[in-house]
Amino acid sequence: MPESSPESSSESSIVTAAMLAIGDELLSGRTKDKNIGHLSDLLTLSGIDLKEVRIVADEEDAIVEALNALRGRYDYVFTSGGIGPTHDDITADAVSRAFGVPCIHDPDAMKLLGDMYRRREMEFTEARQRMARMPEGARHIPNPVSTAPGFIIGNVYVMAGVPQVFQAMVDNVLPTLRSGAKMLSRALPCPYGEGDIGTLLAAVQKAHPETSIGSYPKYDGRRFSTEIVVRARDPQILDAAAEAVAAMIAGIDREKIATNPAADA
Repeated sequence: MPESSPESSSESSIVTAAMLAIGDELLSGRTKDKNIGHLSDLLTLSGIDLKEVRIVADEEDAIVEALNALRGRYDYVFTSGGIGPTHDDITADAVSRAFGVPCIHDPDAMKLLGDMYRRREMEFTEARQRMARMPEGARHIPNPVSTAPGFIIGNVYVMAGVPQVFQAMVDNVLPTLRSGAKMLSRALPCPYGEGDIGTLLAAVQKAHPETSIGSYPKYDGRRFSTEIVVRARDPQILDAAAEAVAAMIAGIDREKIATNPAADA
């Protein structure tokens, strides 16, 4: 884990993470990513803040650069993709280079895969042996779906890109992670568009700096409205900010009625 980061040094109960999705197919649109949303949902439930997501091509320099930036900034980094049997599956090489260690055919992974292919009466080819490659000293992430393991080195968790396998690996990883205080949220419907509330809502956010306040516009075909979502880890802080938002909306109501009494008739 990073020795110090803005998030972890200021508040020990906050745990941060980033995700690095790897693959030319994601950037070209041939494959629609399903892993980012899945990981985000599970990390939120675990009290881990997913702070950044990057998508990079199957280029070793790009992977190394992104991985080194992320692993020094966040408590955990999760990668998806690039650990299969083909020539463009270079994630293991890139991660090894980022950590400055050799990329080897891990003996335990070789045995797992060799035994599996033997049971299936299939040849354990050189291409299939690529799935046993990982940085020297890395630990396995079990793969109950197709056997080939992911791996952990430092604070980096390297997993498959195939959604079914990725999800199974995440299920194995989550119980081992340090979790933080869970984020609480409150949604408040607002009958006004963001143009009406923007300045006032910014003032509420400034007055409640320990919260995160988001506004999400809606349009029903006739008029705009906004869903305002207040987030905080402390329930009292959440309540205070939500009350301020409700008071803001009530204030706009009064102003609208005062300037246009017929609207309330």
